[in-house]
Amino acid sequence: MKRKIQTVACICAALIFAACGAKHGGHAHEHAQEHHSHTEEHHAHEGHSHDEHSHDEHSHTHDAHSHDEHSHDEHSHTHDAHSHGEHSHDEHGHAHDAHSHGEGIAFTKQQAIAAGLKVETVVKAPFSGVIKTAGHIQAPKGGETVVVATSAGVLFYADPSITEGVAVATGKALAGISAKKLQDGDPLLKAKLAYETALAEYERAQRLVDDKIVSAKEYEQIRLRYETAKTTYEGQAQGMTEKGASLTSPMSGYLKQLLVPNGAYVEVGQPVAVITQTRRLQLKAEVSERDYALLPKVNAANFRPAYTDRLYKTTDLNGRLIAYGKAAADESSHYIPVTFEFDNVGDIIAGSYADVYLLTSPEEGVIAIPISAVTEEQGLYYIYVQLCEEEYEKRGVTLGRRDGERVEILHGLHGGERVVTQGAYQVKLASVSTAIPHGHSH
Repeated sequence: MKRKIQTVACICAALIFAACGAKHGGHAHEHAQEHHSHTEEHHAHEGHSHDEHSHDEHSHTHDAHSHDEHSHDEHSHTHDAHSHGEHSHDEHGHAHDAHSHGEGIAFTKQQAIAAGLKVETVVKAPFSGVIKTAGHIQAPKGGETVVVATSAGVLFYADPSITEGVAVATGKALAGISAKKLQDGDPLLKAKLAYETALAEYERAQRLVDDKIVSAKEYEQIRLRYETAKTTYEGQAQGMTEKGASLTSPMSGYLKQLLVPNGAYVEVGQPVAVITQTRRLQLKAEVSERDYALLPKVNAANFRPAYTDRLYKTTDLNGRLIAYGKAAADESSHYIPVTFEFDNVGDIIAGSYADVYLLTSPEEGVIAIPISAVTEEQGLYYIYVQLCEEEYEKRGVTLGRRDGERVEILHGLHGGERVVTQGAYQVKLASVSTAIPHGHSH
Protein backbone atom coordinates (compact mmCIF):
# COMPACT_ATOMS: atom_id res chain seq x y z
CA MET A 1 0.00 0.00 0.00
CA LYS A 2 2.81 2.35 0.82
CA ARG A 3 4.44 1.67 -2.52
CA LYS A 4 1.17 2.42 -4.33
CA ILE A 5 0.94 5.76 -2.55
CA GLN A 6 4.48 6.54 -3.66
CA THR A 7 3.61 5.62 -7.22
CA VAL A 8 0.57 7.91 -7.26
CA ALA A 9 2.69 10.74 -5.84
CA CYS A 10 5.20 10.26 -8.62
CA ILE A 11 2.47 10.37 -11.25
CA CYS A 12 1.12 13.61 -9.80
CA ALA A 13 4.58 15.11 -9.82
CA ALA A 14 4.97 14.10 -13.46
CA LEU A 15 1.68 15.85 -14.32
CA ILE A 16 2.86 19.06 -12.60
CA PHE A 17 6.19 19.00 -14.41
CA ALA A 18 4.44 18.40 -17.74
CA ALA A 19 2.18 21.40 -17.20
CA CYS A 20 5.16 23.59 -16.29
CA GLY A 21 7.02 22.36 -19.37
CA ALA A 22 4.18 23.63 -21.57
CA LYS A 23 4.57 27.08 -20.05
CA HIS A 24 8.31 27.35 -19.62
CA GLY A 25 9.79 25.74 -22.74
CA GLY A 26 11.73 22.74 -23.80
CA HIS A 27 13.91 22.43 -20.74
CA ALA A 28 11.00 21.77 -18.39
CA HIS A 29 9.48 19.34 -20.87
CA GLU A 30 12.74 17.39 -21.08
CA HIS A 31 12.89 17.26 -17.33
CA ALA A 32 9.29 16.00 -17.14
CA GLN A 33 10.03 13.35 -19.76
CA GLU A 34 13.06 12.15 -17.79
CA HIS A 35 10.99 12.03 -14.63
CA HIS A 36 8.17 10.23 -16.45
CA SER A 37 10.61 7.63 -17.78
CA HIS A 38 11.80 7.06 -14.30
CA THR A 39 8.22 6.70 -13.15
CA GLU A 40 7.48 4.20 -15.89
CA GLU A 41 10.54 2.16 -14.95
CA HIS A 42 9.46 2.23 -11.37
CA HIS A 43 5.91 1.41 -12.33
CA ALA A 44 6.98 -1.64 -14.35
CA HIS A 45 7.20 -3.57 -11.11
CA GLU A 46 3.61 -2.87 -10.21
CA GLY A 47 0.41 -4.73 -11.15
CA HIS A 48 -1.35 -4.71 -14.53
CA SER A 49 -4.33 -2.74 -13.34
CA HIS A 50 -2.06 0.07 -12.15
CA ASP A 51 -0.20 -0.04 -15.48
CA GLU A 52 -3.41 0.62 -17.32
CA HIS A 53 -4.23 3.52 -15.03
CA SER A 54 -0.76 4.86 -15.34
CA HIS A 55 -0.87 4.54 -19.12
CA ASP A 56 -4.15 6.41 -19.26
CA GLU A 57 -2.78 9.14 -17.06
CA HIS A 58 0.33 9.34 -19.18
CA SER A 59 -1.74 9.54 -22.36
CA HIS A 60 -3.75 12.35 -20.88
CA THR A 61 -0.59 14.14 -19.80
CA HIS A 62 1.01 13.69 -23.19
CA ASP A 63 -2.10 14.99 -24.96
CA ALA A 64 -2.23 18.00 -22.73
CA HIS A 65 1.41 18.62 -23.23
CA SER A 66 1.11 18.29 -27.02
CA HIS A 67 -1.80 20.72 -27.01
CA ASP A 68 0.19 23.21 -24.96
CA GLU A 69 3.24 22.87 -27.20
CA HIS A 70 1.10 23.40 -30.29
CA SER A 71 -0.40 26.52 -28.80
CA HIS A 72 3.00 27.79 -27.80
CA ASP A 73 4.44 27.12 -31.29
CA GLU A 74 1.57 28.96 -32.91
CA HIS A 75 2.13 31.86 -30.59
CA SER A 76 5.84 31.86 -31.34
CA HIS A 77 5.14 31.74 -35.05
CA THR A 78 2.74 34.62 -34.79
CA HIS A 79 5.19 36.62 -32.76
CA ASP A 80 7.99 35.92 -35.25
CA ALA A 81 5.78 36.94 -38.14
CA HIS A 82 4.91 40.13 -36.31
CA SER A 83 8.56 40.85 -35.63
CA HIS A 84 9.39 40.18 -39.25
CA GLY A 85 6.73 42.58 -40.34
CA GLU A 86 8.09 45.28 -38.07
CA HIS A 87 11.59 44.75 -39.39
CA SER A 88 10.41 45.10 -42.98
CA HIS A 89 8.62 48.31 -42.06
CA ASP A 90 11.81 49.69 -40.49
CA GLU A 91 13.84 48.80 -43.53
CA HIS A 92 11.32 50.52 -45.73
CA GLY A 93 11.48 53.60 -43.55
CA HIS A 94 15.26 53.56 -43.65
CA ALA A 95 15.30 53.33 -47.44
CA HIS A 96 12.91 56.26 -47.60
CA ASP A 97 15.10 58.35 -45.27
CA ALA A 98 18.25 57.57 -47.22
CA HIS A 99 16.55 58.55 -50.45
CA SER A 100 15.29 61.83 -49.03
CA HIS A 101 18.33 62.99 -47.09
CA GLY A 102 21.30 61.25 -48.68
CA GLU A 103 24.09 59.98 -46.46
CA GLY A 104 25.47 61.79 -43.44
CA ILE A 105 29.19 62.62 -43.56
CA ALA A 106 31.03 62.27 -40.26
CA PHE A 107 33.41 65.20 -39.66
CA THR A 108 34.62 65.68 -36.10
CA LYS A 109 35.36 68.92 -34.26
CA GLN A 110 39.06 68.15 -34.41
CA GLN A 111 38.91 67.70 -38.18
CA ALA A 112 36.93 70.93 -38.54
CA ILE A 113 39.52 72.90 -36.56
CA ALA A 114 42.41 71.40 -38.54
CA ALA A 115 40.66 72.23 -41.85
CA GLY A 116 39.77 75.77 -40.79
CA LEU A 117 36.12 74.93 -41.38
CA LYS A 118 33.66 77.84 -41.48
CA VAL A 119 29.88 77.58 -41.58
CA GLU A 120 27.35 80.27 -42.51
CA THR A 121 23.64 80.37 -41.78
CA VAL A 122 21.69 80.96 -44.98
CA VAL A 123 19.50 84.05 -45.02
CA LYS A 124 17.57 85.75 -47.79
CA ALA A 125 19.05 89.15 -48.56
CA PRO A 126 19.34 91.72 -51.38
CA PHE A 127 21.52 90.63 -54.30
CA SER A 128 22.52 92.87 -57.20
CA GLY A 129 22.05 92.01 -60.82
CA VAL A 130 25.36 91.25 -62.51
CA ILE A 131 26.84 91.88 -65.94
CA LYS A 132 29.92 89.66 -66.28
CA THR A 133 32.49 91.05 -68.70
CA ALA A 134 36.18 91.91 -69.10
CA GLY A 135 38.12 95.13 -68.89
CA HIS A 136 41.45 96.71 -68.12
CA ILE A 137 42.92 99.11 -65.57
CA GLN A 138 44.44 102.34 -66.85
CA ALA A 139 45.86 105.60 -65.56
CA PRO A 140 43.69 108.72 -66.03
CA LYS A 141 44.50 111.08 -68.87
CA GLY A 142 47.30 113.36 -67.76
CA GLY A 143 48.33 110.91 -65.10
CA GLU A 144 51.31 109.54 -67.04
CA THR A 145 54.46 111.05 -68.48
CA VAL A 146 57.34 109.79 -70.59
CA VAL A 147 60.98 110.42 -69.70
CA VAL A 148 63.12 110.97 -72.85
CA ALA A 149 66.86 111.05 -73.48
CA THR A 150 68.28 114.58 -73.42
CA SER A 151 71.47 113.59 -75.22
CA ALA A 152 72.87 110.78 -77.29
CA GLY A 153 75.02 108.16 -75.63
CA VAL A 154 75.08 105.01 -73.52
CA LEU A 155 72.35 104.87 -70.88
CA PHE A 156 73.01 103.58 -67.37
CA TYR A 157 70.48 103.51 -64.54
CA ALA A 158 71.25 105.35 -61.33
CA ASP A 159 71.04 102.28 -59.03
CA PRO A 160 69.76 98.68 -59.03
CA SER A 161 66.53 99.70 -57.25
CA ILE A 162 65.31 101.37 -60.44
CA THR A 163 62.87 98.67 -61.55
CA GLU A 164 59.32 98.60 -62.82
CA GLY A 165 56.79 99.21 -60.05
CA VAL A 166 59.11 101.18 -57.75
CA ALA A 167 57.84 104.43 -56.27
CA VAL A 168 59.58 107.61 -57.43
CA ALA A 169 59.47 111.23 -56.29
CA THR A 170 59.74 114.42 -58.30
CA GLY A 171 63.40 115.10 -59.19
CA LYS A 172 64.61 111.58 -58.35
CA ALA A 173 67.58 110.56 -60.52
CA LEU A 174 66.60 107.69 -62.79
CA ALA A 175 69.48 107.27 -65.23
CA GLY A 176 72.54 108.89 -66.81
CA ILE A 177 73.75 109.06 -70.41
CA SER A 178 77.45 109.06 -71.22
CA ALA A 179 79.15 109.51 -74.62
CA LYS A 180 82.78 109.84 -73.54
CA LYS A 181 83.84 106.51 -74.96
CA LEU A 182 81.95 106.77 -78.24
CA GLN A 183 83.96 106.87 -81.47
CA ASP A 184 82.28 110.05 -82.63
CA GLY A 185 83.23 111.81 -79.42
CA ASP A 186 81.19 113.44 -76.71
CA PRO A 187 78.16 115.22 -78.22
CA LEU A 188 78.10 117.65 -75.32
CA LEU A 189 81.72 118.64 -75.94
CA LYS A 190 80.97 119.10 -79.61
CA ALA A 191 77.94 121.22 -78.77
CA LYS A 192 80.05 123.32 -76.41
CA LEU A 193 82.72 123.95 -79.04
CA ALA A 194 80.08 124.79 -81.63
CA TYR A 195 78.45 127.20 -79.23
CA GLU A 196 81.70 128.92 -78.31
CA THR A 197 82.65 129.29 -81.99
CA ALA A 198 79.24 130.69 -82.91
CA LEU A 199 79.42 133.10 -79.96
CA ALA A 200 82.81 134.48 -81.02
CA GLU A 201 81.64 134.89 -84.62
CA TYR A 202 78.48 136.65 -83.50
CA GLU A 203 80.40 139.09 -81.27
CA ARG A 204 82.79 139.93 -84.15
CA ALA A 205 79.88 140.44 -86.54
CA GLN A 206 78.28 142.88 -84.09
CA ARG A 207 81.38 145.12 -84.26
CA LEU A 208 81.68 144.94 -88.04
CA VAL A 209 78.06 145.49 -88.93
CA ASP A 210 78.17 149.08 -87.76
CA ASP A 211 81.13 149.79 -90.05
CA LYS A 212 79.27 148.22 -92.97
CA ILE A 213 82.02 145.61 -93.27
CA VAL A 214 79.45 142.86 -92.67
CA SER A 215 76.16 143.21 -94.48
CA ALA A 216 72.90 143.06 -92.61
CA LYS A 217 72.00 139.78 -94.35
CA GLU A 218 75.29 138.14 -93.40
CA TYR A 219 74.93 139.40 -89.86
CA GLU A 220 71.48 137.86 -89.56
CA GLN A 221 72.78 134.46 -90.67
CA ILE A 222 75.59 134.64 -88.10
CA ARG A 223 73.10 135.50 -85.38
CA LEU A 224 70.87 132.52 -86.27
CA ARG A 225 73.82 130.11 -86.16
CA TYR A 226 74.71 131.46 -82.75
CA GLU A 227 71.19 131.08 -81.37
CA THR A 228 70.99 127.49 -82.66
CA ALA A 229 74.33 126.50 -81.16
CA LYS A 230 73.39 128.12 -77.85
CA THR A 231 70.07 126.27 -77.66
CA THR A 232 71.70 122.94 -78.52
CA TYR A 233 74.42 123.34 -75.95
CA GLU A 234 72.17 124.50 -73.15
CA GLY A 235 69.75 121.66 -73.86
CA GLN A 236 72.46 119.04 -73.66
CA ALA A 237 74.19 120.66 -70.72
CA GLN A 238 71.05 120.70 -68.60
CA GLY A 239 71.32 118.02 -65.94
CA MET A 240 74.85 117.08 -66.92
CA THR A 241 77.15 115.52 -64.33
CA GLU A 242 80.71 114.27 -64.42
CA LYS A 243 79.35 110.91 -65.60
CA GLY A 244 77.15 112.43 -68.31
CA ALA A 245 73.58 113.64 -68.77
CA SER A 246 71.23 112.94 -65.87
CA LEU A 247 67.58 111.88 -66.32
CA THR A 248 65.20 112.66 -63.44
CA SER A 249 61.53 111.95 -62.73
CA PRO A 250 59.30 114.88 -63.64
CA MET A 251 56.59 113.88 -61.10
CA SER A 252 55.84 111.59 -58.18
CA GLY A 253 54.30 108.22 -58.88
CA TYR A 254 55.36 104.74 -59.89
CA LEU A 255 57.77 103.60 -62.54
CA LYS A 256 55.33 101.89 -64.86
CA GLN A 257 57.67 100.78 -67.64
CA LEU A 258 61.37 100.82 -68.56
CA LEU A 259 61.73 101.12 -72.32
CA VAL A 260 65.52 100.87 -72.63
CA PRO A 261 67.78 98.23 -71.05
CA ASN A 262 70.79 99.22 -69.01
CA GLY A 263 73.86 99.90 -71.20
CA ALA A 264 71.94 100.54 -74.44
CA TYR A 265 72.66 103.44 -76.81
CA VAL A 266 69.99 106.14 -77.03
CA GLU A 267 69.40 109.06 -79.34
CA VAL A 268 68.27 112.50 -78.29
CA GLY A 269 64.51 112.48 -77.65
CA GLN A 270 64.23 108.67 -77.45
CA PRO A 271 61.67 107.46 -74.79
CA VAL A 272 63.41 105.84 -71.84
CA ALA A 273 60.76 105.28 -69.14
CA VAL A 274 57.06 105.84 -68.30
CA ILE A 275 56.03 107.31 -64.95
CA THR A 276 52.40 106.92 -63.86
CA GLN A 277 50.61 108.88 -61.18
CA THR A 278 48.51 106.18 -59.52
CA ARG A 279 46.64 107.93 -56.74
CA ARG A 280 43.57 107.50 -58.94
CA LEU A 281 43.09 104.77 -61.52
CA GLN A 282 40.37 103.94 -64.00
CA LEU A 283 38.59 100.67 -64.71
CA LYS A 284 37.34 100.46 -68.27
CA ALA A 285 34.91 97.60 -68.91
CA GLU A 286 33.72 96.48 -72.32
CA VAL A 287 29.99 95.59 -72.33
CA SER A 288 28.20 93.66 -75.05
CA GLU A 289 25.48 95.50 -76.96
CA ARG A 290 22.85 93.03 -75.75
CA ASP A 291 23.28 94.43 -72.21
CA TYR A 292 22.96 98.06 -73.27
CA ALA A 293 19.49 98.41 -71.69
CA LEU A 294 20.97 97.52 -68.27
CA LEU A 295 23.72 100.16 -68.32
CA PRO A 296 21.59 102.95 -66.75
CA LYS A 297 21.13 100.67 -63.71
CA VAL A 298 24.88 100.06 -63.21
CA ASN A 299 26.08 101.72 -60.00
CA ALA A 300 29.23 99.83 -58.91
CA ALA A 301 31.69 97.18 -60.01
CA ASN A 302 33.76 94.33 -58.61
CA PHE A 303 36.93 93.34 -60.44
CA ARG A 304 39.72 90.78 -60.15
CA PRO A 305 43.02 91.61 -61.92
CA ALA A 306 44.65 88.82 -63.91
CA TYR A 307 47.73 88.73 -61.67
CA THR A 308 45.89 87.99 -58.38
CA ASP A 309 42.93 86.10 -56.88
CA ARG A 310 41.96 89.10 -54.76
CA LEU A 311 38.60 90.72 -55.54
CA TYR A 312 38.41 94.52 -55.43
CA LYS A 313 35.23 96.57 -55.04
CA THR A 314 34.83 100.13 -56.28
CA THR A 315 32.60 100.77 -53.26
CA ASP A 316 35.60 100.04 -51.00
CA LEU A 317 38.00 102.18 -53.08
CA ASN A 318 36.06 105.46 -53.10
CA GLY A 319 35.09 104.62 -56.67
CA ARG A 320 32.51 106.27 -58.87
CA LEU A 321 31.02 105.69 -62.29
CA ILE A 322 32.46 108.30 -64.70
CA ALA A 323 30.47 107.48 -67.81
CA TYR A 324 29.26 104.79 -70.13
CA GLY A 325 29.26 105.06 -73.89
CA LYS A 326 26.11 105.68 -75.85
CA ALA A 327 27.52 103.63 -78.72
CA ALA A 328 30.26 101.12 -79.48
CA ALA A 329 33.81 102.36 -79.07
CA ASP A 330 34.48 102.04 -82.79
CA GLU A 331 32.98 100.45 -85.88
CA SER A 332 35.09 97.32 -85.59
CA SER A 333 34.03 96.72 -81.96
CA HIS A 334 30.59 95.68 -80.75
CA TYR A 335 31.33 96.53 -77.12
CA ILE A 336 30.29 99.62 -75.18
CA PRO A 337 32.81 101.16 -72.73
CA VAL A 338 31.86 101.66 -69.08
CA THR A 339 34.44 103.59 -67.04
CA PHE A 340 34.92 103.82 -63.26
CA GLU A 341 37.49 105.85 -61.33
CA PHE A 342 38.83 104.69 -57.95
CA ASP A 343 41.65 105.12 -55.43
CA ASN A 344 44.68 102.92 -55.81
CA VAL A 345 45.35 100.96 -52.61
CA GLY A 346 48.99 100.57 -53.57
CA ASP A 347 49.09 97.18 -55.29
CA ILE A 348 46.86 97.65 -58.35
CA ILE A 349 48.89 97.74 -61.53
CA ALA A 350 47.86 100.18 -64.24
CA GLY A 351 47.70 98.50 -67.63
CA SER A 352 46.62 95.09 -66.30
CA TYR A 353 43.52 93.22 -67.50
CA ALA A 354 40.73 92.12 -65.16
CA ASP A 355 37.50 90.14 -64.89
CA VAL A 356 34.75 92.66 -64.23
CA TYR A 357 31.35 92.25 -62.54
CA LEU A 358 29.14 95.27 -63.14
CA LEU A 359 26.47 95.56 -60.44
CA THR A 360 22.96 96.79 -61.18
CA SER A 361 19.93 97.44 -58.97
CA PRO A 362 19.62 94.87 -56.12
CA GLU A 363 16.81 92.31 -55.90
CA GLU A 364 15.30 91.46 -52.51
CA GLY A 365 14.91 87.98 -50.94
CA VAL A 366 17.72 86.17 -52.76
CA ILE A 367 19.67 83.22 -51.34
CA ALA A 368 23.34 83.75 -52.11
CA ILE A 369 26.41 82.09 -50.58
CA PRO A 370 30.19 82.58 -50.95
CA ILE A 371 31.62 81.06 -54.13
CA SER A 372 34.10 79.15 -51.95
CA ALA A 373 31.18 77.03 -50.64
CA VAL A 374 30.54 75.47 -54.07
CA THR A 375 32.37 72.42 -55.43
CA GLU A 376 32.11 71.05 -58.95
CA GLU A 377 32.05 67.45 -60.15
CA GLN A 378 31.72 66.69 -63.87
CA GLY A 379 29.81 69.87 -64.58
CA LEU A 380 27.46 69.52 -61.58
CA TYR A 381 27.61 71.77 -58.53
CA TYR A 382 27.42 70.69 -54.88
CA ILE A 383 27.48 72.24 -51.43
CA TYR A 384 27.85 70.72 -47.94
CA VAL A 385 25.15 71.41 -45.37
CA GLN A 386 25.73 70.96 -41.63
CA LEU A 387 23.08 68.63 -40.19
CA CYS A 388 24.44 68.63 -36.65
CA GLU A 389 27.70 69.49 -34.96
CA GLU A 390 29.70 66.59 -36.45
CA GLU A 391 27.54 65.49 -39.40
CA TYR A 392 27.22 67.03 -42.87
CA GLU A 393 25.28 66.35 -46.04
CA LYS A 394 26.34 66.67 -49.68
CA ARG A 395 23.67 68.39 -51.77
CA GLY A 396 23.33 69.30 -55.43
CA VAL A 397 22.39 72.91 -56.24
CA THR A 398 21.49 75.05 -59.24
CA LEU A 399 23.53 78.25 -59.57
CA GLY A 400 22.41 81.67 -60.74
CA ARG A 401 24.18 85.02 -60.92
CA ARG A 402 27.69 85.66 -59.59
CA ASP A 403 29.18 88.96 -58.48
CA GLY A 404 32.73 87.64 -58.08
CA GLU A 405 32.29 87.09 -54.34
CA ARG A 406 28.92 85.35 -53.90
CA VAL A 407 26.72 83.20 -56.10
CA GLU A 408 22.94 82.98 -56.23
CA ILE A 409 21.38 79.58 -55.41
CA LEU A 410 18.24 78.95 -57.47
CA HIS A 411 17.43 75.44 -56.17
CA GLY A 412 18.72 73.11 -53.45
CA LEU A 413 19.10 75.39 -50.43
CA HIS A 414 16.69 77.04 -48.01
CA GLY A 415 16.86 79.87 -45.52
CA GLY A 416 18.02 78.88 -42.02
CA GLU A 417 20.23 75.99 -43.16
CA ARG A 418 23.94 76.04 -42.34
CA VAL A 419 26.31 75.68 -45.26
CA VAL A 420 30.09 75.12 -45.24
CA THR A 421 31.76 78.21 -46.71
CA GLN A 422 35.39 77.34 -46.02
CA GLY A 423 36.85 73.81 -45.92
CA ALA A 424 34.26 72.29 -48.28
CA TYR A 425 36.99 70.36 -50.10
CA GLN A 426 38.12 68.70 -46.85
CA VAL A 427 34.54 67.64 -46.13
CA LYS A 428 34.35 66.25 -49.66
CA LEU A 429 37.46 64.13 -49.04
CA ALA A 430 36.01 62.91 -45.74
CA SER A 431 32.81 61.85 -47.50
CA VAL A 432 34.71 59.22 -49.49
CA SER A 433 35.44 57.09 -46.43
CA THR A 434 33.20 58.31 -43.62
CA ALA A 435 29.76 58.43 -45.20
CA ILE A 436 27.24 56.96 -42.74
CA PRO A 437 23.67 56.06 -43.72
CA HIS A 438 21.36 58.71 -42.32
CA GLY A 439 18.86 56.11 -41.01
CA HIS A 440 21.43 54.50 -38.67
CA SER A 441 21.77 57.71 -36.70
CA HIS A 442 18.13 57.48 -35.48
